[in-house]
Amino acid sequence: MKTIAYFITSHGFGHAARACAVMDILRKNLVKIQFEIYTQVPPWFFQDSLQGNFNYHALLTDIGIVQKSPLHEDLKHTLHALDRFLPFNPSQVVRLAKQIQKNQCELMLCDISPLGITVAKEAEIPAVLIENFTWDWIYQSYLSQHPEIGKYIDFFKGLFETADYHIQTQPACHPTPVDLTTPPVSRKARLFRQQIRSKLSLPQNAPVILISMGGIPPGHYPFLAQIAAQQALFFIIPGVGESLQRHENIVFLPHHSEFFHPDLIQASDLVLGKLGYSTLAETYWAGIPFGYIIRTHFRESEILDKFAKKEMDGFAMNETQFNRGDWISQLPYYLNLPSRERFGPNGSEQIARFILSLSP
Repeated sequence: MKTIAYFITSHGFGHAARACAVMDILRKNLVKIQFEIYTQVPPWFFQDSLQGNFNYHALLTDIGIVQKSPLHEDLKHTLHALDRFLPFNPSQVVRLAKQIQKNQCELMLCDISPLGITVAKEAEIPAVLIENFTWDWIYQSYLSQHPEIGKYIDFFKGLFETADYHIQTQPACHPTPVDLTTPPVSRKARLFRQQIRSKLSLPQNAPVILISMGGIPPGHYPFLAQIAAQQALFFIIPGVGESLQRHENIVFLPHHSEFFHPDLIQASDLVLGKLGYSTLAETYWAGIPFGYIIRTHFRESEILDKFAKKEMDGFAMNETQFNRGDWISQLPYYLNLPSRERFGPNGSEQIARFILSLSP
């Protein structure tokens, strides 16, 4: 049995989705593998995403950026949280390292969790950093308005550089010489398009649009009456209500539903929503257009936007345009575009091969 510790930031669900994609491929390549997962991403997310057992440890492994909403950061509360989180509590680091050793973890994987790298050093096991950005790079965009964030930039930059192995996944925000650079990493759909549409009671041949805001859905959309009037189109909207509800041409799903997010993308002809890593990666591999909202103040957005414009079909919009439903007039054009066929391995497969190559 090979045991691997995985420390995952709980900044949204995108990092957890990427980690699950890697763990899923590792399990397919190595049946006798156990994961010890440390994060505050809810356990149901891993239960839904992983095909196999794992041990879940509820732990704050990272602050990242505190969010007011899916599209807005709260720097004041971020700085307060960082002040409480850092420096790491030495007794906590020792306790976690002993737990890692007791569970016979051979390797530490970190999706931008700085605490995981520190614990790996204490436990004397190799640490693998997996990222498309690191927090020191993200925080630099706030430095002019919040000079006090500078000390955290220096701290995280130095800490991330101590990882034994460094993997970057495209779209990489700050490409540097690393051990491995991969294509986008995403979870894979499990069901065929026809199966998913049937389960959702959607027509097999009608255009379907998924509206996804990632791990922090707003719960309210001001354009619902406008899309309800588009009787020839069908919409799937996760994150609304407590149960599956069908209203004419709109299917509302709760934040946590029985439907796997990559399956919802597989059932769709176009995705609309927040420009986040996992939604972009899953839409990219599905080969369908992506209409996305750029987060003006979040530095990653510029890089994801450039990648989407170059490698995908779709269009950018701001929050106001999204809420007003300005994009509705663009739907006929993008729904008529052919799907893009993707070739080559998913980044998760390359990462899994790299990790397995580290074994004696």
